[in-house]
Formats: sequence, structure tokens, C-alpha cells
Amino acid sequence: MRILIIEDNPDIVANLYGFLEPKGYILDSAANGYAGLALAAQNTYDVVVLDVMLPGLTGLDICQKLRGELKSNIPVLMLTARDTLQDKVAGFDSGADDYLVKPFSLVELDIRLKALLRRANGAVGGAAILRVGELSFNTGTYEAARAGIPLALTKTGYTILKRLMREAPNVVPRHMIEQAVWGDDRPDSDALRTHIHALRQALDKPFPFPMLRTVPGLGFKLVSTDEAA
Repeated sequence: MRILIIEDNPDIVANLYGFLEPKGYILDSAANGYAGLALAAQNTYDVVVLDVMLPGLTGLDICQKLRGELKSNIPVLMLTARDTLQDKVAGFDSGADDYLVKPFSLVELDIRLKALLRRANGAVGGAAILRVGELSFNTGTYEAARAGIPLALTKTGYTILKRLMREAPNVVPRHMIEQAVWGDDRPDSDALRTHIHALRQALDKPFPFPMLRTVPGLGFKLVSTDEAA
């Protein structure tokens, strides 16, 4: 799970890194609202852990911009020292998915992060079943099918497909797909083009219309109907 932490308390950030990184989480962090929003816009994350009181933009501002300007449905876990009903309502109204009051248990935080990811992916029995039109993908068994016909993909193909399905019908920028596949160690060559071609061969070639569309100058998207490219 790749997590963005937007929190200005260095002790809390250090505790999160110390607890979550050994569990295999990949973490990025920002200490103010503007930097946090920039990271959220530039990179791909599974969950955002967001403090309410931040320098620059507040957590409420960031959440509203994620849902509004960025059209992002990324799960947001909001952290705050405020525990009144009014504060919680404000957090949820801004677009937050969960709310954790400081001081909090790191174990509980971990449980909530996993629950948010399962919920966002429509998880059943611990595995996420993603669906876009006639396309389905079980991220637990790595079985993908279109119109009931199994698709044979490479590991990279499954990774690209998962990112596209999670964001559909939105356009996924090239750099976000590259980050999902290679992380920060992106290849110099245009390796993504080769993998997109292979994915198209499996996903679209045997079927009546292409689901994987290129959006020139932006990236790629999945469509569920035979719309114009």
C-alpha cells in the first residue's frame, strides 16, 4: 500500500514511518497543505492520511480540492485532536472517508487503512473485485476477464490494468501509470508504450470495440461502451 501522510507534527510522522514501513508500506510525507496537495496531484497513492490543522491549506481544504478540482476518489483518513460531533461532520462533509482522533493507536490506524482500501476497491473476502463494464479483475487471484473470456496478461499488464480500472472512467496520466509500475525508478526508454501495446492486444483485439483509449498529451483511460475516442 502506498500512503501519503500530510502532517506537520514530526513526532507523529516519525512514529508512522517507524510502525508502517517495516510492514511493507511505501510512504511519502508533506509537512504543509500546499506540499501535500502537490504530491497528491503528481503521484498515485492508495490512501491519504491527512491532518486537519496544517500550515497553508487546512486538511478540510485539501480534502475538498481532492474531491472537487482533482476529481479524486482516493480514500482519506483524517487525523485531528478535535473530537466534537461538529468537527467530525465538517471532516466528512469535506469528503473524508474516516476520522481518527489524536492520540490514536498505531494498530487501529493500520486496521482502518486496510479497511479503507478494501472498501474503495469493493473488496470481497479480502480481495478487490474491480469492474468496468464487461471487464472484471480479481486483484486477489489476479484473474481478469472481458465478457466472461479470461485475459492472459503479464505482471506489468495486471498492474497497469488495475490502475486504469480503479480510476475509470477518468484519464490516468502517463507518469502515474509509470509510477504504479516502476515506482520512482522509472526507465529512461519508452517502456510504457510496449506494455500498453501488449495490454491492448489482450484486452481489445478479440472484441468488438476497444476499451483502452489513448488521450493525446494526457494519458490513458478505460471506457465501458463504444464511445468516440
